[in-house]
Amino acid sequence: MHAYIAAMVKLETPLAFSKMHGAGNDFVVIDSRGASGAVVTPALARAIGARHHGVGFDQLAELRDSETADLELDFWNSDGSRAGACGNATRCVAAQVMAQTGRDRLTLRTARGLLHAMRHGAQVWVNMGPPFLDWQDVPLARAVDLLHLPLPGDPVAIGMGNPHCIHFVPDAEQAAVATRGAEVEQDPLFPEGTNVEFASLIAPDHLRLRVWERGTGITLACGSGACATTVAAHQRGLTGRRVVIEADGGTLEVDWRTDGVWLTGPVAHVFDGVFTPEFLAGAE
Repeated sequence: MHAYIAAMVKLETPLAFSKMHGAGNDFVVIDSRGASGAVVTPALARAIGARHHGVGFDQLAELRDSETADLELDFWNSDGSRAGACGNATRCVAAQVMAQTGRDRLTLRTARGLLHAMRHGAQVWVNMGPPFLDWQDVPLARAVDLLHLPLPGDPVAIGMGNPHCIHFVPDAEQAAVATRGAEVEQDPLFPEGTNVEFASLIAPDHLRLRVWERGTGITLACGSGACATTVAAHQRGLTGRRVVIEADGGTLEVDWRTDGVWLTGPVAHVFDGVFTPEFLAGAE
């Protein structure tokens, strides 16, 4: 067991958390700022992520202290693996911290790098950084044309701090997200696995998107996936650089600017809770 969790169990101190979602993309948020180190381990992430025995989430976000930003964010998938980027969770955390502090701008250090968040009226936008458009940075296993991958469906590969494989299909509603998503996630072309998107064109500034997320499965929305899909659609000549994304759980908006890919959409703080010492003791 992680030393810090063991200490909490010994002291019979529960672990506080928040449940949030962005367009149905749901998260557990744990604030470890002020602690001696990170709290979350792969075993704890799996235990919390179990929807029948824990809380359930698409991703878990842990807030930690940072010497180079307002805060640092670690992301976990429900299978206990690490996620390099999570756009909707970043938006949720930024909105929560802004509400707590009254600030309109934040910097967040993630595995993706330093991200900037800002409030415009009721919306919180996050700059997810420039897309990775080189095969080694996505990453892929070998040099190929990123706009036309040698895979069924002629998909596009884009990196957003995590890999994405975007399929443009006539009707996203009819896409075999579960079967095809699971297959492509583990394709040898993606040595670290990949998120898999299925998008159909509604208008030159409007896409329908369904997502299979690496380490999680089908989710109702994916922020980094919406960003990657917008970049891919623009590169394919399907859309402009600012696009409305209709995901299963709600509407996101993406704006690919010169300084990076900006993302916004709805944020919901659902409830707060605590994990009991008994639950934490079982997460070994």
